[in-house]
Amino acid sequence: MFREKFIENIRSELSDLKVQGLYKNEYEIITSQQSEIEIYHYASKKKLLNFCANNYLGLANNQSLIDVAKKSLDEYGLGTASVRFICGTFDLHKHFENKLASFLGYEDVITFASCFSANGGIFSALLGDQDAIISADLNHASLIDGIRLCKAKRFFYKYDDMADLEQKLQDAQNHQVKMIVTDGVFSMDGDIAKLKEICDLAEKYQALLLVDDSHATGFIGENGRGTAEHCGVEGRIDILTSTLGKALGGAGGGFIASKKEVIEKLRNKARPYLFSNNILPMVAATGIEIIDMIEKSKSLIKKLADNTMYFRSKINEAGFTIHNAQGIHPVVPIMLFDAVLASKFAKMMIEEEGIYVIAFSFPVVAKNSARIRVQISAGHDKDQLDKAIKAFINVGKKLAVIK
Repeated sequence: MFREKFIENIRSELSDLKVQGLYKNEYEIITSQQSEIEIYHYASKKKLLNFCANNYLGLANNQSLIDVAKKSLDEYGLGTASVRFICGTFDLHKHFENKLASFLGYEDVITFASCFSANGGIFSALLGDQDAIISADLNHASLIDGIRLCKAKRFFYKYDDMADLEQKLQDAQNHQVKMIVTDGVFSMDGDIAKLKEICDLAEKYQALLLVDDSHATGFIGENGRGTAEHCGVEGRIDILTSTLGKALGGAGGGFIASKKEVIEKLRNKARPYLFSNNILPMVAATGIEIIDMIEKSKSLIKKLADNTMYFRSKINEAGFTIHNAQGIHPVVPIMLFDAVLASKFAKMMIEEEGIYVIAFSFPVVAKNSARIRVQISAGHDKDQLDKAIKAFINVGKKLAVIK
């Protein structure tokens, strides 16, 4: 009886989510990740232009990278079948970590199965109950969960309010180690953290600074070195966490970059590193190739920036509300506010216009701030951008979002 009641409660909760427009559907994609994909839709195949992937540089199905991955499979097999400190470290892992550290300007890098794992393990490994974390209120769920696993005192500041951050730093002054934690780019809004001001406050109050740069590594900044480069604070961020699952190929994996001593401690103390397999050999191999590509040519970074500004300007002109309309990030949140409306809008885009976008609503974003989060890629061409813009206008008028 208790099992049936447990399942019935879940059924009721799921039903409520559907009524509120908060239920998260998953579409089955039957092609590689790219600007044009196919999905299963009502038992048939449907072609769509993809505008909701983190494939910022368009590399997820790059043939030269696929060839590198195939070669690594022949040489190293499917994986390590063990954690790193036992028999799970290939020379390929070390080569990639050294390459990535050099690219980002850090002494060392440690890789994890995901950035979620990296953020889940770093705080409890480095901080204790005499320390303090001052965290931006809109930080990614992985940072929030990682902080919860740590015994340090927690303070929270409004992500763009430097007076609030300074007050929280003053409140935390009696703690031994103080660490400010922020996303470099807040993924739901595309806002870039005020890193210059944050670095200044960190130095004023002798606090460390950790930045999760998952939505910036490889494509933000002139050379793709992320928000530190964009904000002119390279060398001032103590710890950088990020992902390999977005711009850097999209296969998965994450990392932490810092001083050698910090990385050495993490190799000995970070539980997700000690008790879980690391990145696949092919991820390390393709990661090396991707860094070489970025260092040799800025063409993909430039194309992404051009695509982003073109799409943003046209959507603005059409009359849509974009969060941070003057922003430069390829995350473009088109605000609809109502969750049911956002869900209906996304469904019409897919079924009537052939544009793959997803509605974001609570709890992924705050209540009454539902949106379509468009993500632009260097893999999009101008015709595809124009088709998406036209589709947004068509659906926007049908649903009276714009005139």
